[in-house]
Amino acid sequence: MATGWGSLLQDEQQLEELARQAVDRALAEGVLLRTSQEPISSEVVSYAPFTLFPSLVPSALLEQAYAVQMDFNLLVDAVSQNAAFLEQTLSSTIKRDNFTAHLFDIHKQILKEGIAQTVFLGLNRSDYMFQRNADGSAALKQIEINTISASFGGLASRTPAVHRHVLNVLGKTKEAAKILSNNPSKGLAMGIAKAWELYGSANARVLLIAQEKERNIFDQRAIENELLARNIHVIRRKFEDVSEKGSLDQDRRLFMDDQEVAVVYFRDGYMPSHYSLQNWGARLLLERSCAVKCPDIATQLAGTKKVQQELSRSGMLEVLLPGQPEAVARLRATFAGLYSLDMGEEGDQAITEAIAAPSCFVLKPQREGGGNNLYGEEMVQALERLKDSEERASYILMEKIEPEPFGNCLLRPGSPARVVQCISELGIFGVYVRPRIQDLPTSQGYQMKPR
Repeated sequence: MATGWGSLLQDEQQLEELARQAVDRALAEGVLLRTSQEPISSEVVSYAPFTLFPSLVPSALLEQAYAVQMDFNLLVDAVSQNAAFLEQTLSSTIKRDNFTAHLFDIHKQILKEGIAQTVFLGLNRSDYMFQRNADGSAALKQIEINTISASFGGLASRTPAVHRHVLNVLGKTKEAAKILSNNPSKGLAMGIAKAWELYGSANARVLLIAQEKERNIFDQRAIENELLARNIHVIRRKFEDVSEKGSLDQDRRLFMDDQEVAVVYFRDGYMPSHYSLQNWGARLLLERSCAVKCPDIATQLAGTKKVQQELSRSGMLEVLLPGQPEAVARLRATFAGLYSLDMGEEGDQAITEAIAAPSCFVLKPQREGGGNNLYGEEMVQALERLKDSEERASYILMEKIEPEPFGNCLLRPGSPARVVQCISELGIFGVYVRPRIQDLPTSQGYQMKPR
């Protein structure tokens, strides 16, 4: 999988000039972040880090990723509706992972009260790498699926124009023409708009739950602007604002500052640091409402690493997606090896194998947001510490995907353009909207197989 940029990376002077033009175009296109020095202000901004040249994706693997996204949408939705599967799968994890336990407690309370929400919305992003096979071919392998605050749809919508510009400057018009149009922010907004429409209140708002220090605000604004073009208004609030000014009426309709809310879109709430006691109370209030949550608490739990690992077990997809063998085959083809670290023989064996061959595995906690995984010697040290402790159940082991590196030039504010060996990650967004299924109990159709 050669990139074709090799000769271009040799001319340092040309790269410097291209980098200047690329950065100017990125700023003009709105590929922007707030600065780390001023994360709550847009008065001073900079460009988001990007590569000077586009990364090549084999067309067959791109089509495979597109095709399987529909299946992942169905799978995530099926898991979110299956309370018995979630409870049994996460039973060991919630004993040792307080964050997942808090989410699960809210999930149980909502089930006990009765789910008021009648429309369900998923905005997911499935992330892949291209596994390098021994024969030189490449295979699509899933890293994870993000079911909450799946980001960069907005900035990704603006990046193709930057790469087309770079290639056109070089006179590579044929290559520039091959860069696909890419507008995830429009598709994400269409999903939110459909959920808003089905909620059925013309004056209701979309409530975007955001962090105060949100550097990635322009990514979010792209979706907000798409909604406003459809005359759907977005209000941005923090969890603290919901706690202070949010309320439910007798029909469990959600109001924020006396404005009815049709859809709650979470761009916060995926890490323990995002929650105080007050914020947990706000999350519960939102979940109790009949507003469409994106995601609702069950769908957030469906995106945990432990669920991902459990789905890879033999026969599990067939149980969750009965009568859909083609979908099952497409899904399973993307799975890398995933291994439980629950107490017992299975977990013991996984730890032994990972310590013996650390370059073949990655250790993953139940976290989103990046930067949480452990590799190599750091992973070995963690496993040695965890192997006799029930705390290990809050992690999973995953086969380390080995993509083929390629040369590119990285552009980052405050740093010179650097030619380095890179690896690619492909993110595919998926959107689904469905009404509540009243006639099916949430626990129907699932039995955990003996381990």
